[in-house]
Amino acid sequence: MTKDTGKLRFGILGCAAIAFRAVIPGIRESELGEVAAIASRSLDKAKEAAAKWDIPQAYGSYEELLADESIDAVYIPLPNHLHREWTIKAAQAGKHVLCEKPAALTAAETEEMVAACAEAGVVFAEAFMYRHHPRYRMVREIIASGEIGELRAIRGSFTFNSSGNAGNVRFNRDMGGGSLYDIGCYPISAARYVLGQEPEAVTVHAFFSPQHGDVDMMASGLVEFPGAVGLTFDCGMWAAGRNTLEILGTEGRIEFPSAYVGPTDAGANFFVTVKGERREVEVPHVNHYALQADSLARSVLTGEPPAFEPSDAVMNMRVLDACLESARERRRVVL
Repeated sequence: MTKDTGKLRFGILGCAAIAFRAVIPGIRESELGEVAAIASRSLDKAKEAAAKWDIPQAYGSYEELLADESIDAVYIPLPNHLHREWTIKAAQAGKHVLCEKPAALTAAETEEMVAACAEAGVVFAEAFMYRHHPRYRMVREIIASGEIGELRAIRGSFTFNSSGNAGNVRFNRDMGGGSLYDIGCYPISAARYVLGQEPEAVTVHAFFSPQHGDVDMMASGLVEFPGAVGLTFDCGMWAAGRNTLEILGTEGRIEFPSAYVGPTDAGANFFVTVKGERREVEVPHVNHYALQADSLARSVLTGEPPAFEPSDAVMNMRVLDACLESARERRRVVL
């Protein structure tokens, strides 16, 4: 933490596009975070990124950044199969961790990461930025009010078409590629958050593409929750783009036209329909990446409980484990 500003100093492990497109700008827009360093396996690449993005320090290895005592926390946007290794190494170096989703390749790996952070006394957070936007709290309040009646079903979709992007790490099965890991995790986490419950079983059908490393390029599933409420979802990296969530009750429904990568303008608004009357709910124009950074910073700097406990990351990975097992074995999996 810098003494003059009282801000959490972030180091960025790797030069992933998401870091430059969204997370670094988000940290800079936050109240309590600042970007202090970036590391790459290539010092030239790190220096180039640091110069372009005005980052004070560049390192030619992740280890060097972790050894920098002035860095308080790290953001890890590395390929999925590296999340476990570098989260544990960061924790052992005394760094708080913001790890890109999905947390790891399995729930067991995630448990190791969470345990390592707990043992080191550092904060761990999975980077589900969308959950930090106040519109999801607003939705939970509407549901609790009873306005849309008893919940009956949730439907979520997250698809895009990157099938022609040769060499994409998302097409490498050993590196944690596939649509379930990359974007299926969003509607699953959203349903868990909205319902405040954990699933009982899943059934998933997927298209594993030989052209793309045999990863799931499209998946459709049913996630069974207590009370006979189900999430039906689909996710895909070889389909037209969608990014939606619908929550259905006995008296009405809530619709998110842009549910997960919601923009900071009016496109983040959602709609409530009750007895045929549809209204648009305006939400604050905020940057959920900035809110995510501030949430971690408050936990570190003030001891405020995290917005989402590390165990939440473990639970979401348990559902993803079951989804992949169901898709590969073509059967229903009980959790």
